[in-house]
Amino acid sequence: MKKNELKQQVAAAIQACLDKKAEEISILEMEKGSGAFTDYFLLCSGTNPRQVQAIADEVELRLKTTGVRPAHVEGYRQGEWILVDYVDFVVHVFSEKARKFYDLERLWKTAKRLEPSELTRKTKARAKTALKVKAKTTPRKRTGASPRRKKA
Repeated sequence: MKKNELKQQVAAAIQACLDKKAEEISILEMEKGSGAFTDYFLLCSGTNPRQVQAIADEVELRLKTTGVRPAHVEGYRQGEWILVDYVDFVVHVFSEKARKFYDLERLWKTAKRLEPSELTRKTKARAKTALKVKAKTTPRKRTGASPRRKKA
């Protein structure tokens, strides 16, 4: 998968988390030699099990509309720590208590930390550029209405 395409998918997952009011969103870019099995971890928290489930649901729904489905989902029924595995990136949605207990940021402290805005800003700018290019190259459709004439 292309790096740009991967970042767009992670950005879509971030936006889904934001739309469901996820807290403490962080992205870890995993190092090549770290032994990590993926490129990115997206971590966030919900305040209760229903919100944790709603965040995971929204991530799945958002990515499903782009044709991307998770390879595996764990922990959904309990709603304490839901892991949504997309192979190239993994979304971890925690309850506040579980996040403090497992502390993945400490466990993967060598990973590069990214701010959500770093991924979402870049992909939005690329999308706008792509739309501008498409608008310039796509001829406009005629509506069938005749142009207005000035009254004499």
